[in-house]
Amino acid sequence: MRDNPHHSSSLLSLGLLNFFIYGTTVIFAAFFQLYLQDIGMNKLEIGILISAGPLVSLLAHPFWRLMSDRFHNIRLILLIMLIGLLAIGHLLFRVDTFQMLYIVVLLVFFFQSPLLSQSNSLTLGYATDSNQRFETYRLWGSFGWATAALAAGITIDATGKNGFSLLFSIMLILSISSTLILPSSRYTADMPWVSARQFRQVLKNKYFVLFIVLGLFIAIPNSINALFMPLYISDLGGDRLSVGIAVFLSTLLEMAAFVLLNRYLKNKMTYFIGTLTIVSILFAIRWDLMADAALPVQVIIIQLLHAITFGGFFYVGTRLIGLFLPSSLRAAGQAVYSFMLSGVTGIVAGLLGGFTFQDFGPVIMYQMGVMMTLFAAAGYGALWYHFHKNGYPPAISQPKS
Repeated sequence: MRDNPHHSSSLLSLGLLNFFIYGTTVIFAAFFQLYLQDIGMNKLEIGILISAGPLVSLLAHPFWRLMSDRFHNIRLILLIMLIGLLAIGHLLFRVDTFQMLYIVVLLVFFFQSPLLSQSNSLTLGYATDSNQRFETYRLWGSFGWATAALAAGITIDATGKNGFSLLFSIMLILSISSTLILPSSRYTADMPWVSARQFRQVLKNKYFVLFIVLGLFIAIPNSINALFMPLYISDLGGDRLSVGIAVFLSTLLEMAAFVLLNRYLKNKMTYFIGTLTIVSILFAIRWDLMADAALPVQVIIIQLLHAITFGGFFYVGTRLIGLFLPSSLRAAGQAVYSFMLSGVTGIVAGLLGGFTFQDFGPVIMYQMGVMMTLFAAAGYGALWYHFHKNGYPPAISQPKS
């Protein structure tokens, strides 16, 4: 009984850590592009700058993973990342030339882009030590993402663009404080590195490759929306609070979509592919509605579809890796999935979205998303029909141990 207060305190600090880190991330993800617009950048310049983030992450992720493996202390590495981000972020809002801004933003992405993956590894370690469910702490993160977006909208509207830097710094300081008060953990989260041979084995599965390629036609318009939706609301006359409400509502319902899908969707290949077909059609409807939006409140309401569209795509996509690939190749499959649908997608979305928004306007940008998602729907529909008629013949067998 004497240990219970200490145990409860450690669980609370871990929940707060997730809350503040996810809150810090959403402030940067949803409002930084508005800050860039306020200081004089156009849509194409913003897209080019933001697209550098996924490029930098290709170096940042393996670097910080290597540091974690070398020192066997994820908590220390996370602390270094947070302090580095605080220092570079402080400089970010004081540079006076676009050349310096590009350099500083690249450094920000170096510390910021692997932040969620490192915090998830740390959370997994503490959850393993305390026999707690990882999903419990992930809910803290989702709540932090939603509430920080809402608070940021209110704060920035009240204080101007300086409010962005103030709130970003406060959330980072709170994240650092939560990390410092965490107790030591016995869990090191060491995982084997994925080999080139495993990647080759994964890419031999033609159905998995087709699933990834079609997924790009869903993920690219979704990333374009995530990046440029705040600028679209601003162009329609909306304030920062409108952006915060849009992010808040979409995140709030996303977790409910995960719970419902987990409860009612059967773990069967045809069910998952059929669901992706329906989700692709719903994405097309969502982007068509966005192209017709004339008021900020309409964009906010349309964002409610994020829960069922992105929530369904993310949930089903993650589960499909376990059906397409044997257990020994799932880590490699997850790496390919993350690289294509986060790294490649982010680069293309920034460049293509910025160019289209700047030169042709948001209507054409979202209509392009309609065409891409309808193409994905046709592809997934054909794949569903093939599996419905012929079943799923594994393209690769389980490697011998």
